[in-house]
Amino acid sequence: MSSAKRPLNGVLLLDKPQGVSSNTALQQARRLYRAAKAGHTGVLDPLATGLLPVCFGEATKFAQYLLDADKAYTATLKLGEATTTGDAEGDIVAHTERAVSLPEFQAACAHFTGPIRQVPPMFSALKHEGRPLYEYARRGIEIERPARHVTLYAIDIREFDPPRAVIDVRCSKGTYIRTLAEDLAKHLGSFAHLTALRRTATAGFNIADSHTLPQLAELDDAARDTLLLPCDVLVQHLPAVALDDTAAQRLCHGQTPPAAEGTPEHTPLRAYAPGGRFIGLIQAQSGYLKALRLLNTAA
Repeated sequence: MSSAKRPLNGVLLLDKPQGVSSNTALQQARRLYRAAKAGHTGVLDPLATGLLPVCFGEATKFAQYLLDADKAYTATLKLGEATTTGDAEGDIVAHTERAVSLPEFQAACAHFTGPIRQVPPMFSALKHEGRPLYEYARRGIEIERPARHVTLYAIDIREFDPPRAVIDVRCSKGTYIRTLAEDLAKHLGSFAHLTALRRTATAGFNIADSHTLPQLAELDDAARDTLLLPCDVLVQHLPAVALDDTAAQRLCHGQTPPAAEGTPEHTPLRAYAPGGRFIGLIQAQSGYLKALRLLNTAA
């Protein structure tokens, strides 16, 4: 197989394995595809597995639009024990024999369903003075973190066999499931940490449509390429506008053609040239169209 890089454009739904960082999984997928450029759409901890949309080439221009997307997870909790990291990778720092009943656990899940304020964990990639919080945590330094507004749309109990509990969580961006596990337990007068976490959905994509690295490795280039989704799948939540050939050409040459009557203003729009070819994102302002992020039409 050739090692030459390819100017590949598209989105791969990758099922990230446990024990590797999101960037390592990204680079492994990039090598398999021999893609010249790649990026992912949101970090998963090394402990976590599951859905990681990977962007190749021109698709990287739209990756930011998935960072704000709602997500879904399946989380496995161990009740009665707290760790330094909130998951199984940390050291146990607290323990209790307090028994938690199913009705109590159901009530706690109901309590945290809806809009809540959540304090991000120290073991996270959030930055403080230019450095990720986990670097401070590893040195035993505690940084004050303001609570953030997040929304838990649903917390469904899949299994409850203490000390093990498995929950399905649908949530907004910025939600930390490790923190949710700890907060659920604290509400019950107990402790908890995650022993497993799997992202099952994000931005309308589902884990059932994803592919593992071993599966990808068994395919040839042609078969792998058929698994790539088009770049515009990342922005399907935005309204679309069809352009005539003149307007599309003018936008691609840095000009601002007039907007058609009724075009919504001051909001990103998916722009399509005749024949349904996606050319990128534009915005209407004062009756004219302005390019926001366009595909490189030479690619």
